Amino acid sequence: MSSVGPRGIDHERTTRWLAENVPGLRPPVEFSPISGGRSNLTYRVTDSDGAVRALRRPPTGGVLSTAHDMSREWRFISALHGTDVPVPEPLAYCADAEVTGAPFYVMGFVGGAVLADADSAAPFSRSARHRAGMATAERMAALHNVDPDSVGLGDAARRGGYLQRQLSRWRKQVHASGAPDLDLLDAIHDALAANLPEQTTGIVHGDFRPGNLSFGPDGEVLAVFDWELATLGEPLADLGWLIAAWEEPGDEHPPVTPGPTAEGGFPTRGELVDRYVEFTGRDVSDLPLYVAFQRWRSCCIGAGVRARYQAGVMGDDDYAAGDRAEAELRQAELAWQAVSELGLV
Repeated sequence: MSSVGPRGIDHERTTRWLAENVPGLRPPVEFSPISGGRSNLTYRVTDSDGAVRALRRPPTGGVLSTAHDMSREWRFISALHGTDVPVPEPLAYCADAEVTGAPFYVMGFVGGAVLADADSAAPFSRSARHRAGMATAERMAALHNVDPDSVGLGDAARRGGYLQRQLSRWRKQVHASGAPDLDLLDAIHDALAANLPEQTTGIVHGDFRPGNLSFGPDGEVLAVFDWELATLGEPLADLGWLIAAWEEPGDEHPPVTPGPTAEGGFPTRGELVDRYVEFTGRDVSDLPLYVAFQRWRSCCIGAGVRARYQAGVMGDDDYAAGDRAEAELRQAELAWQAVSELGLV
């Protein structure tokens, strides 16, 4: 096994810490990056017995406010482990940035397929694709049916004013990132901020979509990943993100993030919403506003990620900054169109 860790991993110190804190881990250890994420970094950790675990840490630079808070991810997966929400097994948390330059945590490695792009759906039958879509809606519903107090998350965030907090947070984040040309995003922010609906409180994942889930070959969800944005807030925000990300064949508008769902077999957006309502009983009449909000938020997230790549703190994995900038502008235009159609401007 290699004695040199990938970027973001101090091989010697991290191996020593793992040996002392992860039950059953036997050094030497090999670290290899797991691609797919554009924010926090994930590594496969293989020990001398061939046992595999996963390690998560923030980017090596360009960290903004609480956007890369490892303790948040750790708290949420620890609280939800053992519920109807499938999450990787939490194994160990390191708050000492001296070990490898930032806090990190270690979790059980979950296999399966992450449906992050069109090619990822190729091994799945049409029936498995349909099941994957419906299972996505069901696991989201399971998350939103969890009482935060019952799992020790009642004080994880303020209970009121979720949209207000989100609008303020992402506007600050995108301005702090150094991204250019923010006038349109500011105008959308102002339109949404002036027309906030009544909100409820539940556990919100923040990026719930097939690209952050692991699926078995039958389409069942094996695990929900990437809890860096998790908080307490209005659950319809999660559903709005899923719908904004769920592409259907023949769509004129692009999704907020790439995915496989325009391939044959996946359920429609309407089917997802119906399944979610069936499992939660929630009123979804305000869903169009949350879809508009999520298109705006996707622009803020994308602009921040692009700024980090251009600053050289996210490594080199063929990230196409120019294409991403064009996609962000298109999403901003769609968000503006949506708030206009809702009569918010």
